[in-house]
Amino acid sequence: MFLRLEFLEHDNYTIHLNWRLTSDHAPLTVNISIFKEYIQTRKCTLVKNSKEKDNFINNLIEAIKEMNMENIQSKEVSDQIIQSLASITERIWYEYLKVVNITKHSKK
Repeated sequence: MFLRLEFLEHDNYTIHLNWRLTSDHAPLTVNISIFKEYIQTRKCTLVKNSKEKDNFINNLIEAIKEMNMENIQSKEVSDQIIQSLASITERIWYEYLKVVNITKHSKK
């Protein structure tokens, strides 16, 4: 077993010299912390070369064309347009997305 003394995260070990019996070996105790971690099991996607993907792109293009961006005179107006674009994109995304289960055989 190799322990890195300078690495604080793995510096959780104790050598019990007083537990020695007839041999010259001392038991070693190592504390390993295990943290609970969220593992994503589903993802949202558009299927490649699908009708849904084509419809998503076409609807997004139409929504962008309908936006009035000719007379942006202030930062506030620009921010409103950007927020509007984000909302429209999200609405269209949720209309055409497909929820896919992630398995150990899924591609990255």
